[in-house]
Amino acid sequence: MSSPRLRIALQKKGRLADDSYALLKKCGLRFAIRGGGLLARVKNMPIDLLLVRDDDIPSFVSTGAADIGIVGENVLVEEQLSAKTAIDADIIMRLGFSRCRLCLAASNKSGITAARDLTDTTIATTYPGVLGRYLTQNNIRAKMVEMKGAVELAPSIGIAESICDLVSSGATLEANGLTAFETILDSEAVLINSSREMSNEKRAVFEKLQRRIDGVIKSSETKYIMMNAPTNQVEAIRAILPGSDAPTIIPLAGNPDLVSVQAVCTENVFWETLEDLKALGARAILVLPIEKMMS
Repeated sequence: MSSPRLRIALQKKGRLADDSYALLKKCGLRFAIRGGGLLARVKNMPIDLLLVRDDDIPSFVSTGAADIGIVGENVLVEEQLSAKTAIDADIIMRLGFSRCRLCLAASNKSGITAARDLTDTTIATTYPGVLGRYLTQNNIRAKMVEMKGAVELAPSIGIAESICDLVSSGATLEANGLTAFETILDSEAVLINSSREMSNEKRAVFEKLQRRIDGVIKSSETKYIMMNAPTNQVEAIRAILPGSDAPTIIPLAGNPDLVSVQAVCTENVFWETLEDLKALGARAILVLPIEKMMS
């Protein structure tokens, strides 16, 4: 008999794990991660967190050990391409954190500066599935050497002429005298599930959680902007407010020439936007974060 509690597979440790825990707590879930345990129970919703290795998450979701999972897109794609059995797991939401790139990189002394230079060379990687697909799609004949870690050392110890590895800041590549010259996959954290049907009870919990996640993501990208502005400039101001549909306009007591303009902006509010607003006569401009948002 399946558990009535929704099971979410999460990476146990690391940056993705920390970001995933933070997201769920922003969604109002109350739980504690203790020691080396593999299970954490959410106290205020019928949800269990399964804490596993990142490359196990797609198979946990595929086989039904977990109902949904949060995983790096790079891990999901690699497992789908490399697993011996088909992985039944699809992206249902992009979460916008833990962004990175899977890149090809080589030493400045290697003479390899573009994908066309890889022919008849050796490439070290921890992503043979993604790299193999890229080489096939681009008709590049090259040898792959799979490594479990420290891929950036491969050129310096003579294992390969280039590497295919994850890049976030690029500091590790630079420290090893390598330069990225091609991105073959852009990755971020994603929410995944399988085609397997959930019970009505689990479906209700999942849909509630999905709405909350959507609200957290939208609120992180959204700002509330307030200002006082000349009445005759309201239309011009409205035109430059980023991602705002219908701002609230409130007359100011005792001053018919000024109104208060308040708007939810769904795009970034840059300094240049504030300067443009000020040039139109806006004053006392405030840009405030939105903690929670539900459409």
